[in-house]
Amino acid sequence: MTNPPVQVTVTGAAGQIGYSLVFRIASGEMLGSGQPVVLRLLEIEPAMGALAGVAMELDDCAFELLAGVEATSDPKTAFDGTDWALLVGSVPRKAGMERNDLLAVNGSIFGPQGEAIGAHAASDVRVLVVGNPCNTNCLIARSHAPEVPDDRWFAMTRLDRNRAATALAKRAGVPVSSVSRLAIWGNHSSTQFPDFENALIEGRQVTEVIGDDEWLRGAFIEEVQQRGAKVIQARGASSAASAANAVVGSVRSLVSATPEGDFASVAVVSHGEYGAPEGLVFGFPVVSDGRSWHVEEGLAHSDFAQQRIETTTEELGSERAAVADLLLRPV
Repeated sequence: MTNPPVQVTVTGAAGQIGYSLVFRIASGEMLGSGQPVVLRLLEIEPAMGALAGVAMELDDCAFELLAGVEATSDPKTAFDGTDWALLVGSVPRKAGMERNDLLAVNGSIFGPQGEAIGAHAASDVRVLVVGNPCNTNCLIARSHAPEVPDDRWFAMTRLDRNRAATALAKRAGVPVSSVSRLAIWGNHSSTQFPDFENALIEGRQVTEVIGDDEWLRGAFIEEVQQRGAKVIQARGASSAASAANAVVGSVRSLVSATPEGDFASVAVVSHGEYGAPEGLVFGFPVVSDGRSWHVEEGLAHSDFAQQRIETTTEELGSERAAVADLLLRPV
């Protein structure tokens, strides 16, 4: 018997990330080769012409798993009955714009989207926030959807994890598949901490395989933290295909069982794990059984790592304070 279609909403669907993403969802890469999908594509009114072109291309691909496309500028329609809401669209940071300005502008987007999700999405909806600053945008959206439980909200740190895994693999001269147990702690920003101390390469501690603490504590962390800026500098635009790839990987890591002994990296609502303040959307190592998930427990941190985690925690706290007037409920 054919599975009923899963309703997947993608906001900003005509943008660069959205355009790189929707075809991969329709092909079955995100939810599996046996799972039909209906794509519900949301754009602002000025981009509806471009979105119509995206919908035409989806039709022209004749994806066997694509059971329908709804292209709209109305959030109510976009989130109607949705099972997975992928909040990709956001306002990028422009020259001269302070981070708090960016938070305020995007708050006016993610608050109403949260309300639409709470009012119109499926009862078991899952929400992955991609648009930056994604941790705090997720915080804002969640505050406007009290009907949706905390464990349904996620913000994307998978791209950072992928960047870190590649940097470690290149340094060690091994395939990237050799890297496991690699978490990104805290914020998706230049304060994030890529946790090399608990990561493994071919089952051995990264610090043992690479044996260069100066590089790991310095150039490696900086490379991961600044990679997005380097991509913008190189191509004149922010990461698109790699971000879309990370969306696919994030969702797959949540709907599939985590390989034994490993964990995924995703930001979730903190309930005090590892001392992170309750309510922050915080990057953690996460283990899934394909239906539910939990934060991996028992990881140790050196004083160096703890200091880095405290720095990113402080930034997230500052961001929460900056958007306090945009939160519908205390979080």
